[in-house]
Amino acid sequence: MQAAGIEALLDDRDARPGVMFADMELIGIPQRVVISERNLAAGQVEYRGRREAESMQVARERLLDWLRERG
Repeated sequence: MQAAGIEALLDDRDARPGVMFADMELIGIPQRVVISERNLAAGQVEYRGRREAESMQVARERLLDWLRERG
């Protein structure tokens, strides 16, 4: 999927998150955005860059602009 210069890969397998995250590491996905019911209820998504140790919360309505700014 590609929208306005951002490519996305949706992992909608019926697998545990840890398995999906490990697979993303193996294939070299540079940025991970996790959308969960709890975060959506709070108006946020979880973001983690491949080289970052910690995840961070990003406002859902600001996500695309925020990703573009990160380059």
